[in-house]
Amino acid sequence: MFVDEVNLKVIAGSGGDGCTAFRREKYVALGGPYGGNGGRGSDIYFVVDTGLHTLLDLRYQKLIQGKKGENGKGKNQHGKSAEDLFIKVPQGTVVTDLDTGLILADLKEKNSKALIAKGGRGGRGNTAFKTHENTAPNFSENGEPGEERNLKIELKLLADVGLVGFPSVGKSTILSKVSQAKPKIAAYPFTTLTPNLGVVKATNGNSFVLADLPGLIEGASQGQGVGDQFLRHIERTKILLHVIDMSGSDGRDPIEDYQKINHELETFNPKLMKRKQVILANKMDLPKAKENLKVFQKKYPDLKVFSISAITGKGLQEVIDYLDLLLQTTQEEELFEKSSFESHVLYTFQEEKPYTILKEDGGYAILGEKIEKLFKMTKFSSEEAIYRFANKLRKMGIDEELEKMGIQDGDMVRILDYYFEYHK
Repeated sequence: MFVDEVNLKVIAGSGGDGCTAFRREKYVALGGPYGGNGGRGSDIYFVVDTGLHTLLDLRYQKLIQGKKGENGKGKNQHGKSAEDLFIKVPQGTVVTDLDTGLILADLKEKNSKALIAKGGRGGRGNTAFKTHENTAPNFSENGEPGEERNLKIELKLLADVGLVGFPSVGKSTILSKVSQAKPKIAAYPFTTLTPNLGVVKATNGNSFVLADLPGLIEGASQGQGVGDQFLRHIERTKILLHVIDMSGSDGRDPIEDYQKINHELETFNPKLMKRKQVILANKMDLPKAKENLKVFQKKYPDLKVFSISAITGKGLQEVIDYLDLLLQTTQEEELFEKSSFESHVLYTFQEEKPYTILKEDGGYAILGEKIEKLFKMTKFSSEEAIYRFANKLRKMGIDEELEKMGIQDGDMVRILDYYFEYHK
């Protein structure tokens, strides 16, 4: 089964919890803190496997979750980091974050891989918090949560040349004649329901990949027919090979067909109209084909048009040799703008406020990824940890902002699903 689009959620592994422990040995006075740090949670990578040609393996996976790092132990023993997860995907896979719309990876190169979700760091044991002022800290951290992402995973096939055109114009027949591919061929529309790839050889021995894509119809870019499901595969091609039934054997007008298909391509992605396009006037062995070709060439005198008969194979080798020469001078266009990709900024000169405070029924809510992460990593079983958490909020300016908003002693403050009573 050919599957080229999948939505799923990934959750990287959380870090292991830090340990609170003290050194207690008979001949060691004032042993001090002795708790180790937790291990790092597993990262999630997507890696290219050239043996895969579909996203079928991911279709029924709604969630991919990394493993948690090992907890720290006494005697300053640090927890073991969890092994990273490597998810195999076909070459040409594009990974998009559904929540932000940013592209996480465009895996178009062989053996390429991309970090999709980063595992959380391990929580620090109480040994890490020892200072001159606090020589025996009685608290440690929980592990940092791993990144969570809702993903759209798309497969955009890698082909040098893409065959486009209305159903039953002869695209599958052309592919079967010029390569070893065996697409389904029949005298009815929508015979091709999945993309087919074939390796084509020119007279000089050079080869390239030709893709036969399911037939488009008017309105395909808006979801009509089956073409909209496969327009994404045209995006990677360097050249579009536009097949037209020049005989008008199904009562069609070749000029209208050409205009409608180009409209669908432009509606789907305006960049497609910048691609080099070669016209194949097919079914030239049928009546009216020559007359229609003269009208077509008069309308579009600047287009490169080849007269062929797919059923007999006449003229096809000349087309293949021309495409080979054209490919040698055609550069691959970048599929995405750089601004579409997510970038990980290590340092910022002006950091935005890491929280938002909302007034709600029954109190106040503090929102923000940094605050929520700090909350999750705090072990509230220790008074020292609670004091440290409150002190961090105070240093961030949260207490001051709450007072400006009119908070009173005894009002409730919510972080995630937990409520605290406010006291000055």
